[in-house]
Amino acid sequence: MKHIFLYGPPGTGKSTLGKLLARSLKLAFIDLDRVIETNAGMSIPQIMEQQGETAFRDMETAALKELVGHASSVTDSHKIIALGGGALLRNENRDYAEANGKILLLMAELPTLLNRIQHEPGKRPLLAGDLKNKLAALLEKRKEHYNSFTLKHHVDNKPSEQNAREAQIKLGRHHLSAMGEYDIIVGQVFNLPSLQNPIIVTDENVAKHHLEKIQTLFNAKSVIVPAGEEHKNLETVSRLWKAFLENGLDRKSAVIALGGGVIGDMTGFAASTYMRGIDWIGVPTTLLSMVDASLGGKTGFDLPEGKNLIGSFHPPKLVIADPSLLLTLTDRELRSGMAEVVKHGIISDPDLFAMCQQGMDWVKSNLEEVVKRAMAVKIKVIEEDPYEKGDRAKLNLGHTIGHAVELVSKFELRHGEAIAIGTAAEARYAARVGLASQSTVEAIESTLSALGLPIQIPAEMPRGKIIQAMRVDKKKNAKSIRFALPVEIGRVELVNVDDLEEVL
Repeated sequence: MKHIFLYGPPGTGKSTLGKLLARSLKLAFIDLDRVIETNAGMSIPQIMEQQGETAFRDMETAALKELVGHASSVTDSHKIIALGGGALLRNENRDYAEANGKILLLMAELPTLLNRIQHEPGKRPLLAGDLKNKLAALLEKRKEHYNSFTLKHHVDNKPSEQNAREAQIKLGRHHLSAMGEYDIIVGQVFNLPSLQNPIIVTDENVAKHHLEKIQTLFNAKSVIVPAGEEHKNLETVSRLWKAFLENGLDRKSAVIALGGGVIGDMTGFAASTYMRGIDWIGVPTTLLSMVDASLGGKTGFDLPEGKNLIGSFHPPKLVIADPSLLLTLTDRELRSGMAEVVKHGIISDPDLFAMCQQGMDWVKSNLEEVVKRAMAVKIKVIEEDPYEKGDRAKLNLGHTIGHAVELVSKFELRHGEAIAIGTAAEARYAARVGLASQSTVEAIESTLSALGLPIQIPAEMPRGKIIQAMRVDKKKNAKSIRFALPVEIGRVELVNVDDLEEVL
C-alpha cells in the first residue's frame, strides 16, 4: 500500500478526516486543492473565474502527479491526500491515483452535505447560487462515477473520530504506538520494505506454499523449523539463535516471521533476545495469526506445564497481513482461525459477530473484510492496555479454559478449536452466575457450531487435568483465576473465580 487518497462529493469532510488519519497513522497530510492554489498564486474560485474549469483540471492533474512522486516501499514517503470532489473524473487522474495508492470514497446524504457546505459561501464555484439544486444536480451527474469506486465510507451522523477509526478499518492500516512504534497493514506482501541482511523463519508446511516467493522478493536466507505447537519450545528457539549466528545477523539485521502464531511467537522471542534485541517483521499466513497472534508484541514459547509461560514484549517493526496467503489453508485451519474472530465480535463488535453468523461460505468470500474488522478489535484493546494491566485481559475470553483443553489434548485439538470450546464453556458459566442471558449463550454456541467449531469439552478428557492446567495458566493471581466472561454480544466483564470445578 502506498498513498491514501480521500475522495468524494463536496462536504464529506475529506480534509477533516484526512488530518485525523494522518495523526493516527503518523503520515503527512496534503490537501490537493491547497497545493493548486499555492502553485497558481490564487484561490480556486479565482482560477475558475479567470481561466475556466478546463484550466483548473489541467492544474489538478499536474499537481497530483507532482505531489505523488515515487514511493519506493510500504512506509517510505507516503501521504494522505485529500482530493477535490471531481479530481478523478479524468481517467488519467484516476489511473494515476489507483496505480500509486488506495482510494477511499467518502459519501454522505444530501442534507448532511448541505448542512456542511452552507457555512462555506464562495469557496465552491461549481455550487454558486442555488446551492441545494446545484448540489443535487452535481450528485446526480456524478452518481455513476462515485458508485464505481469499491472502497466506500459513509460519514453521516457520526463524530469525526469514529469516522476516522472506521476509515482505518476499511483501509486496513493502523499505526501502534503504545508499545513501540510500528505499522499494521492489510495488503500485498510484496510491499514489504527493503531490509538489511534479512532471514526468513518459517515452518515446513508454510515453506511448501510461500517460502520461494518471499525469498525471491527479498533475496533473503531462510531457516525452516518443524510445524506444530509441540515444537514451540526452547530447543527450537535455540536453533533459531544458532541460525542467526551462522547467517551473520547483527544488530542492524531483520528477521521475517512467515507463518502462524507459533512461528510469530518464537521468532519474535528469538529476535527479542538475540544481541539484546533485533528488528523483526510479521508476515502471518493463518487467519488466527492475522487477527490475533501477530498483533500486540507478545512473544514466547511453551513449557511442558503450560503455553507461553516464557516470553517477552517485543513488538515487530511491521506486520503485513496479506489475505491472499490464506487461500492455501485447509478448511480446518481456516475454521480454527474463526474462533478468534468470533471472540473479537463478542468482546466489542456486534457487526463482526453478525458477519460470523453468516457461515463459512460468506467468510471465504469476504476474507479481507473479516481480517480488517477482527484485527481492529484487538488493536484498539492493546493500544489502550499494551502491558496487560487492565482491559487487555478481555482478550482472554475463551482462553483460560481453551489453553487448558488444548494442552490436555496434547495439541490434537487446534488452538482455535480449543478456544471455541473455552468460549462456549465460559459463556455457559456466565449464564449460570447471572451475567449473561440464555439467548446470548445460544447465539454464541450456534455461531461457533455453524462455523464447524466444537463447543463441548470432549467427554473422555479428564476434568482434573484441565483444572490443573488452568491453575498453572499465566492469567492466575494468588487467590483466584480471572476470567473474561461474556455479558452480551459486544461486551465482556472480568471476573475473579475461585471454584474452577463450577466453571466446568
